[in-house]
Amino acid sequence: LPLTQTSVPAILLISCLRTYASSASKPNILLMMVDDLGLGDVGCYGNDTLRTPNIDQLAKEGVKLTQHIAAAPLCTPSRAAFLTGRYPIRSGMGSSTKQRILYWIGGSGGLPSNETTFARILQQQGYTTALIGKWHQGVNCESHSDHCHHPLNHGFDYFYGMPFTLVNECQVGENPFLNVRVSTKYWLYSQIIALTVLTLLIGKLTGLFLVKWKAIICFALCGFLFFISWFSSYGFVRYWNCILMRNHDISEQPMKPERAASNVLKEAVSFIERNKHGPFLLFVSFLHVHTPLVTTEKFLGKSRHGLYGDNVEEMDWMVGKILDAIDKAGLKNNTFTYFTSDHGGYLEAHKQNVPLGGWNGIYKGGKGMGGWEGGIRVPGIFRWPGVLPADTVIDEPTSLMDIYPTVAHLAAGIMPQDRVIDGRNLMPLLQGKVQHSEHEFMFHYCGLYLHAVRWHQKDSAALWKAHYTTPVFQPEGAGGCYISGICSCFGEDVTHHDPPLLFDLSSDPAEIKPLSPATEPLFDTVISRIERAVQEHHRTLTPVPQQLSGYNNMWKPWLQPCCGTFPFCWCDKEGDSDQKIL
Repeated sequence: LPLTQTSVPAILLISCLRTYASSASKPNILLMMVDDLGLGDVGCYGNDTLRTPNIDQLAKEGVKLTQHIAAAPLCTPSRAAFLTGRYPIRSGMGSSTKQRILYWIGGSGGLPSNETTFARILQQQGYTTALIGKWHQGVNCESHSDHCHHPLNHGFDYFYGMPFTLVNECQVGENPFLNVRVSTKYWLYSQIIALTVLTLLIGKLTGLFLVKWKAIICFALCGFLFFISWFSSYGFVRYWNCILMRNHDISEQPMKPERAASNVLKEAVSFIERNKHGPFLLFVSFLHVHTPLVTTEKFLGKSRHGLYGDNVEEMDWMVGKILDAIDKAGLKNNTFTYFTSDHGGYLEAHKQNVPLGGWNGIYKGGKGMGGWEGGIRVPGIFRWPGVLPADTVIDEPTSLMDIYPTVAHLAAGIMPQDRVIDGRNLMPLLQGKVQHSEHEFMFHYCGLYLHAVRWHQKDSAALWKAHYTTPVFQPEGAGGCYISGICSCFGEDVTHHDPPLLFDLSSDPAEIKPLSPATEPLFDTVISRIERAVQEHHRTLTPVPQQLSGYNNMWKPWLQPCCGTFPFCWCDKEGDSDQKIL
């Protein structure tokens, strides 16, 4: 038919209506991730002494997963897997050293730019995307402003928060945390060098030593350069790592941690209000409940579990405020909401024998332990009224990596076809359309080392888990690595098992009673099947650059983001405006 003048507005109207309908059919997506929260710290997961009413209400209104698994027991690799839907080993975010997280904003390691995050997929589908809170996936590659690893280079339209993570150094007066053993060793070496130079100097002046001035000066200069090389990084952690950014701009350096909670909450609420016409993706990555447990006065001393409990209850209150903002904007029924933790609670965290870490319930182990359930089993709560059933519990193996294909599906996005995606779309399971998870095997890494494998045997109630390597607890008989501060993945700090330790998690979720050929007739069959799965999994791995290598994880002054002229890096663009928490 010929195009008439009157048909042009009609066509435009139809096009607009189609665009609106497409937008309206896509839910807003709110993802909330806590740092270091133990599964047993939440009321709806069995804690009856910590008050988490907002998280508990979220679970009552939606679906609670009881076997939700992180892909790694530490933040940097776990969050990389969450963002990409892939095991960290695939993106180079696993580590073969004891440094299993990014240690410096001024390092060159980070989430590779060729990785496609769920934020990128949703951005391409018309979503406005934001990350508020912790990133810890790197910033720069070759210069202090190339931002190759920055959130805005990974699909987020807006970023406000820490490009690093909270550490003790961020709060004045706290004991240092960042690689304290290395810095202590370097300090000892520096003292030995200084004492040697002083001895040579005295010997020269008194005639006790026949040594040339040139040798003394050369030795002193080398010692001074050694001291500068390490103290310029470890001596100024607060200035280098503890910063806040808004998009590419530094807003606080060093940051004021006591007002970070207020800032994060205000930014999250403001983003919801600005984008209530949607669709939007908001990833709220809490700085809570990581040490040093910076807690506002309103919550100090209010819980039954000291400073850690205070921090958890403040975090729950913040969750409630964010959910209130969703309700007030009239978005509750059109928002897919998710709550989790990046890994298990930190058992070894303490100050003067006072515990500062989380509780992982009945599960053995904690943060840093790649195989034991306590290090990788985390809360998983979903709410979408009218689409997901309310007050529902699912005890099927699921993964943080499943969020990737799930939100891509909700946004009608297309996942990359040129790589392995390890996550699975959870919507059929969450809606009750299927009864079992798509995950048959799940691989539990500690750095680059495979420590355990879980087999969810099809058409069977059995849930097998084989441990090839377990950490050596210190002191002997303890439930964690309290002497070293965190468990290692390799070397003398682990025990290798041949045959593997085998548990049936369906009857022994606490992993107390390992099975044997004498107690389990299927022992050899199960181990054989798991080993075949490991071989098949290994065939899917390809070599990639290691982002956490010694070089990439080294502080480089030329990569250091700086608010000012390096090395004079300090500013406070947040100002002294009213920081009272909402």
